[in-house]
Amino acid sequence: MRLGPKDPLSAGAGPEADVVARSRIRLARNLAGFPFVARATDVQRREVVDLVRRAGAACRDSPALEWHPMSQTSAHERQLLVERHLVSRNFASTEIACAVGLSADERLSVMVNEEDHLRIQALAPGFDLRAAMSLASSFDDALGRTVDYAFSPRWGHLTACPTNVGCGIRLSVMVHLPSLKLTGELERVKRAAKDLNLAVRGFYGEGTEAIGSFFQISNQVTLGVSEDDLLEEFADRVVPQIVTYEREARSMLLDRSRLVVEDKVWRAVATLRAARLLTADEALKLLSSLRLGISAGLVSGLTLDRLSSLVVQTQPAHLLSSEPSAKDEQTAKAIRANFLRQALRDVEVG
Repeated sequence: MRLGPKDPLSAGAGPEADVVARSRIRLARNLAGFPFVARATDVQRREVVDLVRRAGAACRDSPALEWHPMSQTSAHERQLLVERHLVSRNFASTEIACAVGLSADERLSVMVNEEDHLRIQALAPGFDLRAAMSLASSFDDALGRTVDYAFSPRWGHLTACPTNVGCGIRLSVMVHLPSLKLTGELERVKRAAKDLNLAVRGFYGEGTEAIGSFFQISNQVTLGVSEDDLLEEFADRVVPQIVTYEREARSMLLDRSRLVVEDKVWRAVATLRAARLLTADEALKLLSSLRLGISAGLVSGLTLDRLSSLVVQTQPAHLLSSEPSAKDEQTAKAIRANFLRQALRDVEVG
């Protein structure tokens, strides 16, 4: 598997990057004539993989995909894909016949035989859901001209999980909300999100905890609404309001409790410059505080896109890729700490 040395999405911070780290569109699709993945035989699952690969190769209007059968993908490579948010954790751990197709820039990925036959995913840096939607829809339309989707005139796209029936779309953003957390307003935002039928999940999505004030927020309703309506609601109303809340909380903190913010940021910088051992979670929490410092104008010598790259590069599988000696936990912690000390030596606070 040929993955670049760093996450390509960190090459550009993208719109509203002080709050929204990245945008994602994911489409759930199943093929007509085949049982859902959980009920299919191994032979049928392999047929689905072969059919999708052939159909994908015929999609001339979409990026070419390089296919990777998961049975031929090492545990280390699977973890790399998870850390880049290209596949789900469940998909990375499955033992059934499945494959993932990746575009050269890694902005388009297609999981075959995850929960559904197809999970078409498009990523964009910052707050750019429409760019992600365009990419995902383009591949979806092209593939749909070659294969028959399981579709009901009454219910829409048929999916393994009832919550995806309908248009089968998940719109999500990875947001960084440290100011709302510091002001104690985060729980109010979570309650409001629940009332709006939104899911708030952790750094790696469903079933994971938030680390370093990073959260994934996505829609939960797909039945009875169109993709365009969901996109308009999520991209034009919901996410901009969350961005406004975080910025207002940051401004209030700087006006009324500036020392609290400075203390959090400066402690993080001091620890990152002095630590000799760091776990991946510790590094992410400290980099989250540093990210707040950049957004608040308290840190110079480091950009948001460079920080995003550091977040990925210090994850376990990426660290092992760059430093093969980072096989045991203690060695990995030492290498991670040394890497961050060197990377942040030109950072200035104040």
